[in-house]
Amino acid sequence: MKVKLYSRAFGLLLVSLFSYSLVSAQTAPMKTSKGNDQTLQVSRKKIDSLDKALIALLGERERVVKEIGVYKAKNNIPALQADRFKQVIEKSIEAGKKESLSETFVTELMNAIHKESLRIEEEIKAQK
Repeated sequence: MKVKLYSRAFGLLLVSLFSYSLVSAQTAPMKTSKGNDQTLQVSRKKIDSLDKALIALLGERERVVKEIGVYKAKNNIPALQADRFKQVIEKSIEAGKKESLSETFVTELMNAIHKESLRIEEEIKAQK
């Protein structure tokens, strides 16, 4: 049941990041009428809320990474598990396709998340 919750949450994470990238990619202010401006403001508030949830979800993920890091440190297991990461990437790309996200975007996103996870695990290992 938790896996389904995390899968759904991960899907929302990907959608939020994609939405955020579209907004941050905007280089010039949009010229809008009064009605469209209000719609834009409402949409921006939704994005702000999604971004907040996204950061909270990433924080929750990294707390689980810390648990894994402690386990790996106690059992002398290297932080990098290439086969596991390959599975994560493949699953993420498939989930991203269902959300119309490009393979490149999903791969870059997961690489960034994985880089932070490895940093956390290595930090834990150095403390032991």
